[in-house]
Amino acid sequence: MSQFVALLRGINVGKAKRIPMADLRDLLAELGYTGIATLLNSGNVVFRAAKGTPAQHAQDIAAAILRALKMEVPVVVKSAKELAAIVGENPLAENAANHSRLLVVFAQSTATLCELAAVEALVVPPERFVVGKSAAYLHCARGLLESPAGEALHGKAGKSITTRNWATVLKLQALVVKDQEVPL
Repeated sequence: MSQFVALLRGINVGKAKRIPMADLRDLLAELGYTGIATLLNSGNVVFRAAKGTPAQHAQDIAAAILRALKMEVPVVVKSAKELAAIVGENPLAENAANHSRLLVVFAQSTATLCELAAVEALVVPPERFVVGKSAAYLHCARGLLESPAGEALHGKAGKSITTRNWATVLKLQALVVKDQEVPL
């Protein structure tokens, strides 16, 4: 069984698109996934699947949410190996003391990731933005609310991506590693 991480965009922020994590876990179980664990209340799910690609799982989860909950929710799924690469390749992690100001930008496709290069024009120093092989990284030195680049990623320009702060990404990675240590 392969392990995956699903990242839902824009749920449980304010009063719109409310999805209880217990309902989300039940929905994934109905899809046949196992070892389902959620992190926080913002749409972070670790699960196992016997087959399928991350892109197929993302489509299946988004379709199930639409069917069962009548909500359109963009979903990005990464394999455990892809998550490890995203964590390992982060060029900004070493200099980001405040993990809540370092965003990791997840995209399902490489093409979408490449399109994020346009965000570079919105970066105001001392912010830094890097598009890597597996994800993009934005360090909002003055905070997310002060960042035009961060605003673009959370607005219409970022409809097919989702972001997580570095602290959450590290917690997801720890959850994946912990689950890998448990025998099936």
